[in-house]
Amino acid sequence: MSLHVEILPDGGWAEAVAARLGSWTARNQRARLCLATGNTVAPVYRRTVIEGGPAVFLLDEFGGLPANDPARCASMLRRDLPDLTFDVPDVDSVDPQSAAEEYGMRVADGGLDLAIVGLGRNGHVGMNEPGSRPDDPTRVVSLALETAQGAARYGASSPPTWGITVGIRELMTAGELWLLVTGAHKVDILSRMLTGPVGPDLPASFLNHHPNARVLADSSSAVGFSG
Repeated sequence: MSLHVEILPDGGWAEAVAARLGSWTARNQRARLCLATGNTVAPVYRRTVIEGGPAVFLLDEFGGLPANDPARCASMLRRDLPDLTFDVPDVDSVDPQSAAEEYGMRVADGGLDLAIVGLGRNGHVGMNEPGSRPDDPTRVVSLALETAQGAARYGASSPPTWGITVGIRELMTAGELWLLVTGAHKVDILSRMLTGPVGPDLPASFLNHHPNARVLADSSSAVGFSG
């Protein structure tokens, strides 16, 4: 396993990760990025200046929500990085599966230089819920109940039941992968990911086999882990 873990102080975690991301994009101005959204990454993005003209792909998107719903992942990324242009999966298509396949081809055509993802409370990464496997491609997925309920924290007009996500297959081929983890509520799942068996019960555990992945955790989420 090659997963590298860095533990940063709670105070200043977002600033430190934002500085790292800003420096990375300054060095790689034409890179291809895959970006997650949500409460973990939002404070990082709000402090980041992304330089150059990267090709940016949204990690995932909820289906069945209005186009302007505040819980849409695209809506969140536009709020947090308002000057960024990015590609999104077409969850409004009459044929979501074909839209997912087309999105996967766009992601795969040139690959990803950096993927930034979060860790779900049930171990999901993107919308790759428990049961997902490392060769699963970008696809339409059914959401676990807790994932659907979690959309309420983002102001969803109704609980989504499905989405389109970049698959673990594409994430595992990214040149670099950063897993961002914060908060005491992530202690147990982070510990399981780092010390437990690798398998579909906890999809994020597959990142342990990524050749160039790192966890950037705050001290609250990494209690009992020394790095």
